[in-house]
Amino acid sequence: MTDPPESLTGERADAARNRARLLEAAAWLVAERGAEHVTMHEVAQVAGVGKGTLFRRFGDRDGLLLALLDDVEAEFHEAYTLGPPPLGPGAPASDRLIAFGHALIARVADETDLGPVLGRLVSSERRQTSHYGRAFRQHVTSLLREAGVVGDHPMLAHALLAFVDLDVLDHLRTDDQVTTVRLQATWADLVRRVTGANER
Repeated sequence: MTDPPESLTGERADAARNRARLLEAAAWLVAERGAEHVTMHEVAQVAGVGKGTLFRRFGDRDGLLLALLDDVEAEFHEAYTLGPPPLGPGAPASDRLIAFGHALIARVADETDLGPVLGRLVSSERRQTSHYGRAFRQHVTSLLREAGVVGDHPMLAHALLAFVDLDVLDHLRTDDQVTTVRLQATWADLVRRVTGANER
């Protein structure tokens, strides 16, 4: 197998460096000024690249924020796929589902967690179709299957995740003044009902 042309590998390396530089600049601006105030022009300026490069790489501001969100979510993804139980492998599937929802609810309540902060700035549709949105559904689907639940696992995953959707949790916490403890207890109750964990 022949190696790709040097110009092509150099171009790919430059693109990777530009992407890393742009995401680093965006993360710095979010930390300095708040995610809602970050503009594409500022990100390009701080990163030291042309605005055209930024738009070609991410499409629009939502695309940039979603890419940054995927980077932020990588740590949580590692925790629920490789970390210690009950969130990670090694616990019964129903316990892992409960721990997963509890973690999501706690993160939404944590004003310093960059994941929900960034998530609030993009549309629900973009969040659902993002890498991390798909990963959440795949994880819950897999755990429902592992728990022996009978039914349409992907659709049941959608139904469960609707309760811990960012917009829903924000509404319940802000408008209805529902506490984190109550939200987590309701999630656990919902999981036990769906998985039949109370009957075992």
